[in-house]
Amino acid sequence: MSNQRNGDTKPPCLPRNGLVKIPTQPNGLGSASITKGTPAVKNRLCQPSSVPAILSPALANHSDLPIPSLASPLSLAALAGVSSPPSASLVGLNSSEASPGKEQPSPERLPGSPSERQLAVDEKILNRLFWYFSACEKCVLAQVCKVWRRVLYQPKFWVGLTPVLHTKELYNILPGGEKEFVSLQGFAVRGFDGFCLVGVSDLDICEFIDNYPLSKKGVKSMSLKRSTITDAGLEVMLEQMQGVVRLELSGCNDFTEAGLWSSLNARITALSVSDCINVADDAIAAISQLLPNLTELNLQAYHVTDTALAYFTAKQGYTTHTLRLNSCWEITNHGVVNMVHSLPNLSVLSLSGCSKVTDDGVELVAENLRKLRSLDLSWCPRITDMALEYIACDLHKLEELVLDRCVRITDTGLSYLSTMSSLRSLYLRWCCQVQDFGLKHLLSMGSLRLLSLAGCPLLTTTGLSGLVQLQELEELELTNCPGATPELFKYFSQHLPCCMVIE
Repeated sequence: MSNQRNGDTKPPCLPRNGLVKIPTQPNGLGSASITKGTPAVKNRLCQPSSVPAILSPALANHSDLPIPSLASPLSLAALAGVSSPPSASLVGLNSSEASPGKEQPSPERLPGSPSERQLAVDEKILNRLFWYFSACEKCVLAQVCKVWRRVLYQPKFWVGLTPVLHTKELYNILPGGEKEFVSLQGFAVRGFDGFCLVGVSDLDICEFIDNYPLSKKGVKSMSLKRSTITDAGLEVMLEQMQGVVRLELSGCNDFTEAGLWSSLNARITALSVSDCINVADDAIAAISQLLPNLTELNLQAYHVTDTALAYFTAKQGYTTHTLRLNSCWEITNHGVVNMVHSLPNLSVLSLSGCSKVTDDGVELVAENLRKLRSLDLSWCPRITDMALEYIACDLHKLEELVLDRCVRITDTGLSYLSTMSSLRSLYLRWCCQVQDFGLKHLLSMGSLRLLSLAGCPLLTTTGLSGLVQLQELEELELTNCPGATPELFKYFSQHLPCCMVIE
C-alpha cells in the first residue's frame, strides 16, 4: 500500500479478496478496513469514480476549503466518528470534537455564489451524488461539512459493508497508560449490522458487546479471525448477541468441538469455519444437530473425514443450499456419496482442494445435484476431461464453473463445456494443457459473461484474439498469460469496448 505520489490520484486502498484497506495512521490508532461482499465489486472498488459534474468548478477547485484528499489515510477513530488526537483525520467527528484549527465549515462558509453554495448542500442532489463513490471516498467526504456527513451517515450508503477491526484499534491509550475502549457510536449511526474482529480475546469481545449499542439485537453477522476466543468466550458471545445469524471463525485455535456443542444456537443459518485446528468430525456432528435451519456451510478442516458428511439431518437436506468444502484433504468419493444423499438440494458446491476426489466423484455430483448453479473443482488434480463430460451432460442449470489448477484438463474437456447454454462464468486459471484449439470451442458460448484464462502458458496471441467473437463478455482475465501482449490489449479495447480486461 502506498500513499499518493507524483500526481497519482488512485486511492490508497487496494482491493484484495473483497477487502478495502484503510492505511495505518501515524498517530498509533492503527487502521480499519471495510469488506464488500461481492467478487464483481472488488475489482472495481478502488477505480476512479464516475462522478457526474454536479459540483461547480468554483467549489471543486477552491483551495481554501479544508476538503481532504481522497488519498488521505483514515484512522479507526475517524471512521467510527469519535474523537482522536489533533494529528488524526476527522472522519465523521462532531464539530465539538474537532480541533479548533480544523473545524468543519458550515454551509454558509462554502465558497462560490449563493446559488453554488445552495447546490453544494442540496440534500436531494447529495443523496444521488454519493452513490458514485467508494467506501473509502465516502469516509473522506464525510469530513467536508456537517450537511455532507449527515447525508453520508444514512445507513443506506453502508449496506453490504463490514467494518474490520483489529484488537489494537479497539482501545485508546490514556495519558496515564491505561486503556479505554473506543466509542463505536459512529458505526451505530450508520447501522452496521456485521463486524469482523481480528486478534481479539474473550475480554475484547465482552467489551465490544458492552460498548456497541446495537450488539444485543442489531448485529446479524460476526466474524472472528486469528483470535484467541475460548469455548467460554464463544458461548458468552452467542448468548449475549441474540441477533447473530451468520458466524465465521477463522484461524481461531483456542476453542474446541465441545465449545461448539455448548454455544451453537438454532437461529444460526450460515456458518464458516476455517483453519481452526480443533475442528474434526465431531464438530460436524454438532453443526448437524444444533443448526436445523442451516442454509450455508463453509468448511476448511484438514481432519474432517467421509463419515462426517453423513451426519446432516433430513431438515438440513431441505434447507441447506450452499456447501463449500475447501482443502478437506481427507474427503474422498465415499464422502461425496454421503453428501449427495444427505444434501440433495444444493445449488452451490465447492470441493476446492479436495485432492482425493476423482472423476467418479464428479459423476455422482452431476447425477444427483441437478439444481447446482455454481461448482468449484479448483485444485483437484485428479479431475480430467471425463468429469467435464459428466458436468455438461447433467448440470443444465450450472452458471459458474471453477476449474483453476485442474492440470489434467485439455482442449477435449472444453469441447464438452461448449454445449452448456446456461454457463456464465468459467475459470480456467493455470490449466496448463489448454491450447488455442480449445479456445475455439468456447467461441460458440454466447452466454459467457466472465472468462478467466490467467496463467495458461500455451495460449498464443492469435488464439486469444479470437475471443472478440464473445461480444457479450463483461470480464476477461489474462494475468500471467505469455500470449497477452500490449497489442492484444489494445485490440480488445477496440473490439470488446464493454469488457473489462484484467492484464
